[in-house]
Amino acid sequence: MQGLIDKELYSTDKILKPDFNSRTGRELLAFYLQTKFRQILAHDKKCENPIFKEVNPDFISRFSRRLINNPRKRLLIGITGESASGKSTICKKIKNIIGQYEMPVSVLSTDNYFSDISALISKYGSFDSLVESGYDIDSPKSFQMEILRSDLVDLSDGIDIKAPMYLPNGTGVSVPNALDIASEKIIVVEGIATMYDEIKDIFDVKIYVEADNDIRKARFMKRACEERNQNYDKAIQHWNYLEHTGSKHVRPCRNDADFVLNGNADLKYLAQVLEYIHTITNNFS
Repeated sequence: MQGLIDKELYSTDKILKPDFNSRTGRELLAFYLQTKFRQILAHDKKCENPIFKEVNPDFISRFSRRLINNPRKRLLIGITGESASGKSTICKKIKNIIGQYEMPVSVLSTDNYFSDISALISKYGSFDSLVESGYDIDSPKSFQMEILRSDLVDLSDGIDIKAPMYLPNGTGVSVPNALDIASEKIIVVEGIATMYDEIKDIFDVKIYVEADNDIRKARFMKRACEERNQNYDKAIQHWNYLEHTGSKHVRPCRNDADFVLNGNADLKYLAQVLEYIHTITNNFS
């Protein structure tokens, strides 16, 4: 990938920067991006550990039409995947690389839209007891989906929002209007609820991050035991629960993804892919 970046940077055969305010200019950009994106996919297939596992064949033409017909709309990128698949790590890498090139980006986690269940936790005595009673924390019904959809529509239209904040301390408390999220040019949204039916149509780019179950389990257990000080038995119980709910609610979202990314891919390579995308979208004469 570094070779492609260098070739692009030092090439003397560059096109004139089109006028993106005109439809003709946007059509030229769309055609140019289609060609370069196919080049990325062709290169990725040759890699020992490719990052693109699957690509929706309709994505390139659909995304091009979106750029041409609605250029002022904010670019919403949704990232989802089962627990410990690597989605948060990839999301952070995307944010860091975009930030490195000073491209305005906002990041929003759908985990902040969990419903307030503090009363239920008080009733059952603890979060674990509530889950053991049959409460499905990962169900779409456990999220404030109407508020989430409204907030995503506002962000897409260039309106800043105040998102709720779910406290990850076992109390089940959700604080309304607690997080200031700016409607930047690029908005990255991550979390298990990102591609639930109620909101999936809002995103311009839908990404599903996938990793083998044994790798996910090892990552989860390390976090639970080393970072959160859970005992082994509790961690295993939690993992089994997440594996069940993930297969029920999150895994079906894979079918709606524009890209299925390899959650085990080298992040340095991912950074190079993002750098190349930045280069081709800014390297005009």
